[in-house]
Amino acid sequence: MSNLYGDYNQKIDYVFKIVLIGDSAVGKSQLLARFARNEFSLDSKATIGVEFQTKTLLVDNRTVKAQIWDTAGQERYRAVTSAYYRGAVGAMLVYDLTKRQSFDHMARWLEELRGHADKNIVIMIIGNKCDLGSLRAVPVEDAQEFAERENLFFMETSALQSTNVESAFMTILTEIYRIISKNTLTANPGADYGKSQSLKGTRIIVPGQESDTGGKSGGCCMSS
Repeated sequence: MSNLYGDYNQKIDYVFKIVLIGDSAVGKSQLLARFARNEFSLDSKATIGVEFQTKTLLVDNRTVKAQIWDTAGQERYRAVTSAYYRGAVGAMLVYDLTKRQSFDHMARWLEELRGHADKNIVIMIIGNKCDLGSLRAVPVEDAQEFAERENLFFMETSALQSTNVESAFMTILTEIYRIISKNTLTANPGADYGKSQSLKGTRIIVPGQESDTGGKSGGCCMSS
């Protein structure tokens, strides 16, 4: 795997659609801005409707265009979701780890995702704003338990400090590519593919962090 950015004049080998979902104000748009443009705005406003951005990068020496869709989490915009999910091969369920309610809503978002998207879409749960560890309302163990129960990848991020943002996107893109390279997934709408177990139950410790990050202030972790 390489996280080097691809040459924009290069032939695109794959286009992967990834959707960001979760409650409003959990930082979905900030995660997208940090990954796609390496930007963060303290004055970010709520996303109205749907927007998407692309980023071209290399995965295992193949040129992949990530097409990342972002929609408002507010209830009145949920009618947009049917078309929003169509053709997605990856999804990030984002919650704010300082707001317990946003985590408690993950089951509902996951149910909606699985009701609209391909049944074997690659899914990662993201606990955003891990820079606000002193305000943590969701212990790492709670998110890990949910991820393991639902067979999801899990990572904590900080769009503000750029912690784990690229790692999160590269993990899901690489997993999608790994499945496609085995000819068990086609990056086309409606494709079906086998469930990956490659990182199931694996805890990934971020360099510089304590190995026991559960519930501790400031801890950002990666797992699946």
